[in-house]
Amino acid sequence: MKDKILEKAIELFLNFGFKSVTMDDISKELGISKKTIYANFKNKTKLIEATTLRIFDSISNGINTICELEKNPIEEFYAIKTFVMKILKNEKTSPQYQLQKYYPELYQTLKKKQFDIMQDCVIHNLERGIEEGVFRKEININFISRIYFIGVLGIKDEETFPHTIFTPSHLIDDFLEYHIRAIATTKGLQIMKKLVSKNEN
Repeated sequence: MKDKILEKAIELFLNFGFKSVTMDDISKELGISKKTIYANFKNKTKLIEATTLRIFDSISNGINTICELEKNPIEEFYAIKTFVMKILKNEKTSPQYQLQKYYPELYQTLKKKQFDIMQDCVIHNLERGIEEGVFRKEININFISRIYFIGVLGIKDEETFPHTIFTPSHLIDDFLEYHIRAIATTKGLQIMKKLVSKNEN
């Protein structure tokens, strides 16, 4: 039952947002009593904590799988972007922003976990990119990996990048192009242009 509650909560939270979905909504969708939910999760905050950790684990496992394929480093960035956007349903409810605004302690815990896994993945990506001649050899890997992390989080700030102006999918595409142009060689830029053209088509 606990897994069923988690699965339904994830679906509702990603479709409608952490704030707007109530325990009543979840119980009605599952056809169970709220008492059953509270028997598994002490309160809504605990349920949100469990759902965000489940989502994080799904994303982490997927990213690890993509990284293990050792695609071209630029293709890897785009493959990870596509995978994450699919899991988060194009982030139409701004899950990270809502978490930061309404559940700041959970957000900070998740941010630390995100940083740890992204550093390993991005640093390895940058090192391979330099070896393969698609990223410039003089870039500061530790700096670039952290700037990338800050950028990925920053573009999800609804106040800075409101969805009325920026759609999530276009925003991450623009950020990726911005990031890659800053570090790519001529060879890397040619690969990126082909990927951008392919995505547009």
